[in-house]
Amino acid sequence: MATVPSVSNSITVRLEVPASGGAVSNITTAVESSGGSVTGLDVTASGLESLRIDVTVAAASVAHGEEIVEKLRAIDGVTIGKVSDRTFLMHLGGKIEMSSKLPIRNRDDLSMIYTPGVARVCMAIAENPEDARRLTIKRNSVAVVTDGSAVLGLGNIGPQAALPVMEGKAALFKRFAGIDAWPICLDTQDADEIVAIVKAIAPGFAGINLEDISAPRCFEIEARLREALDIPVFHDDQHGTAIVVLAALTNALRVVGKEIGDIRVVMSGAGAAGTAILKLLLAAGVEHATVADVHGVVHRDREDLNDSLRWIAEHTNRSGRTGSLKEAVAGADVFIGVSAPNVLDGDDIASMADNAIVFALANPDPEVDPAVARQTAAVVATGRSDFPNQINNVLVFPGVFRGLLDAQSRTVNTEMMIAAARALATTVTDEQLNANYIIPSVFHPDVAKTVAAAVREAALAAGGGGETAPSRPTPGIVGTLDTAAFPVVKL
Repeated sequence: MATVPSVSNSITVRLEVPASGGAVSNITTAVESSGGSVTGLDVTASGLESLRIDVTVAAASVAHGEEIVEKLRAIDGVTIGKVSDRTFLMHLGGKIEMSSKLPIRNRDDLSMIYTPGVARVCMAIAENPEDARRLTIKRNSVAVVTDGSAVLGLGNIGPQAALPVMEGKAALFKRFAGIDAWPICLDTQDADEIVAIVKAIAPGFAGINLEDISAPRCFEIEARLREALDIPVFHDDQHGTAIVVLAALTNALRVVGKEIGDIRVVMSGAGAAGTAILKLLLAAGVEHATVADVHGVVHRDREDLNDSLRWIAEHTNRSGRTGSLKEAVAGADVFIGVSAPNVLDGDDIASMADNAIVFALANPDPEVDPAVARQTAAVVATGRSDFPNQINNVLVFPGVFRGLLDAQSRTVNTEMMIAAARALATTVTDEQLNANYIIPSVFHPDVAKTVAAAVREAALAAGGGGETAPSRPTPGIVGTLDTAAFPVVKL
């Protein structure tokens, strides 16, 4: 699949050019002839003989950006100044900060916010630990925890290299759900140590979002923390992906007129995301599923089954299929890929059932070229922002945690996740629904609050909230908590 220019690889080049002649035209021609795209061109200084121009260019990769700069350098009379990578500029000094909600203007403010007044609040919490939810940041705080072992598609790059992703996650929590999230990057990949550390820091948080922890350790870590803690533990790579896939599939089935209990689903990928997607689809009513990994179709007679693959073999592939992914996908109604690039081609998609649905979610390069898949499949979705129907976890995790925190839930379960998926699906109305719009934009104004309301209702129905769970409307996407809904502690 050809890579196209993207804002994520955009650069700004400062040029000194002659004031006369066709310098500007030469600049745009050089960029476009190199396969780049000019997205901005500003004259930042002018003199009698020269102009200083900042040209912003979208490139396809870092190497492509360097090629464009060299093409600009070759223009007669042009001198290259600074070259700035716009993505790196956005990360300078980090993307998030802590700020005080209250002004500290004088001695009175200081004595109430800090010592001596704060001591009375500390003693109130010591006498009734549940009051921490009312009197501290705990009620609206989530820990975003990683060990850096499976960051994006970059692999095991470690905790420091993972920090920009965790900062970004925290920024999204705040932007879409008004939640204060804190990046916690652990310098250990030992499951016992990770569990112990998260248990130790849990008192300061109302939820734990596990992020970019490799399989199969992520299964054990999540299960042990859920057992040990009285706050929800959610591994977004697993469950966030599963929820948005179920929502998208729900609407794709509306487009093609098929029922979830009748379809045959073939999945590529049996890691953390694939296993979570499978389990949620089965809980939602899928009855005919087959999973393939790098060694082919998962079936009971395979000799390389670990515990996770054995579970898959026991709960899928009723007909006992063997062989390759390409063989399994023939005649299937739905293909869902969370694996590797280019494992299928156009002929494979053409061999699927009529009105086939293809979710090719490997990123940045999908399991099959979306443009090729669209030639025969009825609905195609990817994890990319440059194709219709982007399956993106940011549609899910802010609203899910907003609902859990508002319900003061102590856990997160399958019923809550299905409720989130159904709510997300309903944000696309019958009038809006079509093959190229089965899932809303991440900037849709109703996504987070609709998902949050559904999760909150499901959490309260499950009895997951504390005895003092407040009854109040879910805040808007960037709304603030309604402090009036939390009773004042009488001291």
